[in-house]
Amino acid sequence: MENQEQTFWERLRYTYRLIIMNNETFEEVGSYRLSLLSLYSFLSVIVVLVAVGMCLLIFFTPIREYIPGYAGSSEQQELVEELEDKIEELEEQTKTREDYINNIKRVLAGNVEHVEDVEEQLEENTENQDYTRVLPGEEELEVRKEIRAEVMRPTDWIKTNESPSTSVEESALTLPVSGEVIGAFDGKKQHFGVDIAAPTNTAIKAILDGRVIFAEFTMETGNVVAIQHDNNLVSFYKHNSSLLTSVGTQVKAGEAIAVIGNTGTKTTGPHLHFELWHEGKPIDATEYMTFY
Repeated sequence: MENQEQTFWERLRYTYRLIIMNNETFEEVGSYRLSLLSLYSFLSVIVVLVAVGMCLLIFFTPIREYIPGYAGSSEQQELVEELEDKIEELEEQTKTREDYINNIKRVLAGNVEHVEDVEEQLEENTENQDYTRVLPGEEELEVRKEIRAEVMRPTDWIKTNESPSTSVEESALTLPVSGEVIGAFDGKKQHFGVDIAAPTNTAIKAILDGRVIFAEFTMETGNVVAIQHDNNLVSFYKHNSSLLTSVGTQVKAGEAIAVIGNTGTKTTGPHLHFELWHEGKPIDATEYMTFY
């Protein structure tokens, strides 16, 4: 075995002569001395240099962007993420506009949703209610001309009652819907209500007796209902899938006025955005009622 190893290393060290001759005259053009060991060493150095050169070429040139799986620059990743967010936002806006246009088409064609159709979906979530679907009257049409919901603040919708002002604690409030509060009241972030998650097709009820002062679709908050109550109290119910009342209607506490939904651009899932305003100022509804 040792003799074989010695023979192998000796062969690597054997010196050979490489002679280059002219094929026509047999004149010797060049002569080189080399061994297998030196040839292997030379080839190894060449391979290492080529590998190092390729690595430098990839690291310091734009070629790296064409290598599958190689992470791009942080700026490009941020740009891609920003474009994806814009695409998602445009898709949501497009869907909302399509729903709005389809609703207008159904109204113009006379294919409106009747309360009988809604009652079948609300059997498991509501008690027996005497729902009334009222078509827009002259008063509502007049209000729609005056109100542009997309650019107005809730304070613009509130009308002050002539009745004396009393504290909210004195009012017997009915829950609009039962469910988990997934978004808290935060005046600093201009989130003037609470978000309440509830099953699809759940009926939304009026918290007190009052008069409907707004019942229409808006781009940001979808189908919205606003009710003027006594004691300078106004309640808002937003993102509904459909409305069961109209402007000018007198509603009773506990009466179904809408169906929970996910309409509008400022929503990420089925829920009720409920706002309570007293004397023109937003208040946290969780201080006066327990939703879950």
